[in-house]
Amino acid sequence: MLFAHDTEVTLAAMAALVNTAEAEPDELSTVAELLSFARSWQWSALGRLTAADVNEVRALRPVARRFWQLSDDDAAEQVNRLLADSHALPRLVKHDDWDYHLHAVPDQSPLARRMTVEFAMAMVDVIRTQQLDRLRECAADGCQDVYVDLSKNSSRRFCSSTCGNRANVAAYRARRR
Repeated sequence: MLFAHDTEVTLAAMAALVNTAEAEPDELSTVAELLSFARSWQWSALGRLTAADVNEVRALRPVARRFWQLSDDDAAEQVNRLLADSHALPRLVKHDDWDYHLHAVPDQSPLARRMTVEFAMAMVDVIRTQQLDRLRECAADGCQDVYVDLSKNSSRRFCSSTCGNRANVAAYRARRR
């Protein structure tokens, strides 16, 4: 494991969140879709989500996407800003099936604020371990999705096996010509 479990899950969840912006139609346009997304990524204390929560989470997508292009120094500056703007105060918590991990804003905070802070906290680990290059964009032609390369040898090139297979088939056909 490259990072702590909560860090890996948060990074993967934020990549998935960023990728919802590319979907046609948008996969986060209703409260039900947001609730489904949040549950699938095990966000806790969801409470009653509203259309405002949908808009706030959707607004987080371009903020998170920028991290896939930032240098260490710029990413650190952005993380510090996100944590300060959110008034983050880290504490260890244990809930549901999760062992001790960090939360940095109250559980009753809006979902977008909690997502922002958890992403910023995950990025702290990424930056401190000098692994920012693990945040990647898919190498497949025409795919704009992002992903986190958690492979042991840092060799992953595609966001999914679908994109990898499509690229491999295209390369095979090009060689056969």
